[in-house]
Amino acid sequence: MAKTAAKKQKSMEETLWDSANKLRGTVESSEYKHVVLGLIFLKFVSDKFEERREEIIEEGFEKFIDIKEFYLKKNIFYLVPESRWSFIMENSKQDDIAIKIDTALHTIEKNNPTLKGALPDNYFSRLNMDVSKLAALLDTINNIDTLKDKQQDIVGRVYEYFLSKFALAEGKGKGEFYTPQRAL
Repeated sequence: MAKTAAKKQKSMEETLWDSANKLRGTVESSEYKHVVLGLIFLKFVSDKFEERREEIIEEGFEKFIDIKEFYLKKNIFYLVPESRWSFIMENSKQDDIAIKIDTALHTIEKNNPTLKGALPDNYFSRLNMDVSKLAALLDTINNIDTLKDKQQDIVGRVYEYFLSKFALAEGKGKGEFYTPQRAL
Protein backbone atom coordinates (compact mmCIF):
# COMPACT_ATOMS: atom_id res chain seq x y z
CA MET A 1 0.00 0.00 0.00
CA ALA A 2 2.82 2.41 0.86
CA LYS A 3 4.46 1.75 -2.52
CA THR A 4 1.24 2.76 -4.27
CA ALA A 5 1.12 6.08 -2.37
CA ALA A 6 4.79 6.78 -3.14
CA LYS A 7 4.19 6.03 -6.80
CA LYS A 8 1.26 8.45 -6.92
CA GLN A 9 3.38 11.23 -5.37
CA LYS A 10 6.08 10.67 -7.95
CA SER A 11 3.45 10.66 -10.66
CA MET A 12 2.26 14.11 -9.61
CA GLU A 13 5.79 15.44 -9.55
CA GLU A 14 6.71 13.83 -12.85
CA THR A 15 3.56 15.29 -14.37
CA LEU A 16 4.65 18.73 -13.19
CA TRP A 17 8.12 18.24 -14.62
CA ASP A 18 6.68 17.11 -17.95
CA SER A 19 4.41 20.14 -18.04
CA ALA A 20 7.34 22.40 -17.18
CA ASN A 21 9.21 20.88 -20.13
CA LYS A 22 6.38 22.12 -22.33
CA LEU A 23 7.42 25.64 -21.36
CA ARG A 24 10.80 25.25 -23.07
CA GLY A 25 11.51 28.05 -25.49
CA THR A 26 8.96 30.31 -23.82
CA VAL A 27 10.35 30.50 -20.30
CA GLU A 28 13.92 30.14 -19.07
CA SER A 29 14.40 26.80 -17.35
CA SER A 30 15.40 28.60 -14.16
CA GLU A 31 11.91 30.17 -14.13
CA TYR A 32 9.94 26.89 -14.40
CA LYS A 33 9.69 26.42 -10.67
CA HIS A 34 8.45 29.97 -10.15
CA VAL A 35 5.75 29.58 -12.79
CA VAL A 36 4.58 26.22 -11.46
CA LEU A 37 4.84 27.18 -7.78
CA GLY A 38 2.78 30.33 -8.30
CA LEU A 39 0.04 28.29 -9.91
CA ILE A 40 0.25 25.49 -7.32
CA PHE A 41 -0.07 28.12 -4.58
CA LEU A 42 -3.11 29.62 -6.29
CA LYS A 43 -4.76 26.21 -6.66
CA PHE A 44 -3.90 25.20 -3.09
CA VAL A 45 -5.34 28.33 -1.44
CA SER A 46 -8.41 28.02 -3.66
CA ASP A 47 -8.88 24.38 -2.73
CA LYS A 48 -8.56 25.25 0.97
CA PHE A 49 -11.03 28.11 0.50
CA GLU A 50 -13.58 25.86 -1.26
CA GLU A 51 -13.16 23.17 1.41
CA ARG A 52 -13.86 25.73 4.16
CA ARG A 53 -16.77 27.17 2.17
CA GLU A 54 -18.37 23.70 2.11
CA GLU A 55 -17.78 23.33 5.88
CA ILE A 56 -19.54 26.65 6.52
CA ILE A 57 -22.54 25.48 4.50
CA GLU A 58 -22.57 22.08 6.26
CA GLU A 59 -22.48 23.86 9.63
CA GLY A 60 -25.67 25.69 8.65
CA PHE A 61 -24.07 29.12 8.21
CA GLU A 62 -24.64 29.46 4.47
CA LYS A 63 -25.58 33.13 4.81
CA PHE A 64 -22.04 33.78 6.12
CA ILE A 65 -20.09 32.18 3.24
CA ASP A 66 -18.88 35.57 2.06
CA ILE A 67 -17.72 36.85 5.44
CA LYS A 68 -13.93 36.90 5.58
CA GLU A 69 -13.71 36.17 9.31
CA PHE A 70 -15.34 32.74 8.87
CA TYR A 71 -12.27 31.76 6.85
CA LEU A 72 -9.59 33.60 8.79
CA LYS A 73 -10.57 31.97 12.09
CA LYS A 74 -9.52 28.63 10.51
CA ASN A 75 -6.35 30.17 8.99
CA ILE A 76 -7.82 30.07 5.50
CA PHE A 77 -7.37 32.98 3.10
CA TYR A 78 -10.66 34.49 1.98
CA LEU A 79 -10.74 34.71 -1.82
CA VAL A 80 -12.90 37.03 -3.87
CA PRO A 81 -14.44 35.32 -6.93
CA GLU A 82 -11.78 36.54 -9.40
CA SER A 83 -9.02 35.12 -7.18
CA ARG A 84 -10.40 31.59 -7.14
CA TRP A 85 -8.99 28.71 -9.15
CA SER A 86 -12.41 28.06 -10.66
CA PHE A 87 -12.36 31.56 -12.19
CA ILE A 88 -8.87 31.00 -13.58
CA MET A 89 -9.93 27.70 -15.14
CA GLU A 90 -13.11 29.20 -16.62
CA ASN A 91 -10.89 31.76 -18.34
CA SER A 92 -7.80 29.61 -19.00
CA LYS A 93 -8.09 29.78 -22.78
CA GLN A 94 -8.56 33.56 -22.91
CA ASP A 95 -5.81 35.77 -24.35
CA ASP A 96 -5.60 37.72 -21.08
CA ILE A 97 -5.21 34.71 -18.76
CA ALA A 98 -1.76 35.88 -17.60
CA ILE A 99 -3.31 39.17 -16.47
CA LYS A 100 -6.10 37.29 -14.69
CA ILE A 101 -3.54 35.13 -12.85
CA ASP A 102 -1.52 38.21 -11.84
CA THR A 103 -4.70 39.94 -10.70
CA ALA A 104 -5.73 36.90 -8.65
CA LEU A 105 -2.33 36.74 -6.91
CA HIS A 106 -2.29 40.51 -6.32
CA THR A 107 -5.81 40.44 -4.88
CA ILE A 108 -4.99 37.52 -2.57
CA GLU A 109 -1.95 39.40 -1.27
CA LYS A 110 -3.86 42.68 -0.90
CA ASN A 111 -6.73 41.05 1.02
CA ASN A 112 -4.44 39.00 3.26
CA PRO A 113 -1.82 41.27 4.90
CA THR A 114 0.21 38.30 6.17
CA LEU A 115 1.26 37.72 2.54
CA LYS A 116 2.54 41.27 1.98
CA GLY A 117 5.52 41.09 -0.38
CA ALA A 118 5.35 37.29 -0.67
CA LEU A 119 3.67 36.93 -4.06
CA PRO A 120 5.08 37.97 -7.43
CA ASP A 121 3.92 41.25 -8.92
CA ASN A 122 2.73 41.00 -12.55
CA TYR A 123 4.98 37.97 -13.00
CA PHE A 124 2.85 36.05 -15.50
CA SER A 125 2.21 39.14 -17.64
CA ARG A 126 5.93 39.91 -17.80
CA LEU A 127 6.74 36.37 -18.95
CA ASN A 128 4.70 36.95 -22.10
CA MET A 129 3.98 33.22 -22.35
CA ASP A 130 2.13 31.63 -25.21
CA VAL A 131 -1.52 31.33 -24.11
CA SER A 132 -1.80 27.72 -25.28
CA LYS A 133 1.25 26.67 -23.22
CA LEU A 134 -0.04 28.46 -20.14
CA ALA A 135 -3.50 26.93 -20.65
CA ALA A 136 -1.94 23.44 -20.95
CA LEU A 137 -0.04 24.02 -17.70
CA LEU A 138 -3.23 25.19 -15.97
CA ASP A 139 -5.01 22.03 -17.17
CA THR A 140 -2.22 19.87 -15.73
CA ILE A 141 -2.26 21.64 -12.37
CA ASN A 142 -6.05 21.49 -12.29
CA ASN A 143 -5.78 17.69 -12.10
CA ILE A 144 -3.68 17.78 -8.93
CA ASP A 145 -5.50 17.22 -5.66
CA THR A 146 -3.64 19.66 -3.41
CA LEU A 147 -5.64 18.56 -0.36
CA LYS A 148 -5.16 14.81 -0.78
CA ASP A 149 -2.43 14.36 1.82
CA LYS A 150 -3.15 16.57 4.86
CA GLN A 151 0.30 15.74 6.32
CA GLN A 152 2.26 16.94 3.28
CA ASP A 153 3.22 20.47 2.37
CA ILE A 154 2.33 20.33 -1.33
CA VAL A 155 4.03 23.63 -2.21
CA GLY A 156 7.19 22.65 -0.33
CA ARG A 157 7.23 19.21 -1.89
CA VAL A 158 6.94 20.63 -5.42
CA TYR A 159 9.63 23.23 -4.68
CA GLU A 160 12.06 20.61 -3.37
CA TYR A 161 11.32 18.41 -6.35
CA PHE A 162 12.19 21.19 -8.82
CA LEU A 163 15.35 22.02 -6.89
CA SER A 164 16.49 18.41 -7.08
CA LYS A 165 15.68 18.17 -10.80
CA PHE A 166 17.70 21.29 -11.59
CA ALA A 167 20.57 20.09 -9.41
CA LEU A 168 20.68 16.83 -11.36
CA ALA A 169 20.39 18.64 -14.68
CA GLU A 170 23.36 20.85 -13.79
CA GLY A 171 25.41 17.92 -12.48
CA LYS A 172 25.36 19.15 -8.90
CA GLY A 173 24.17 17.60 -5.71
CA LYS A 174 21.12 19.08 -4.00
CA GLY A 175 23.28 20.68 -1.33
CA GLU A 176 25.48 22.29 -3.96
CA PHE A 177 22.52 23.68 -5.84
CA TYR A 178 20.61 25.12 -2.92
CA THR A 179 21.95 25.87 0.50
CA PRO A 180 19.61 27.70 2.88
CA GLN A 181 20.91 30.92 4.39
CA ARG A 182 22.33 30.70 7.87
CA ALA A 183 20.59 32.63 10.60
CA LEU A 184 22.65 35.67 11.59
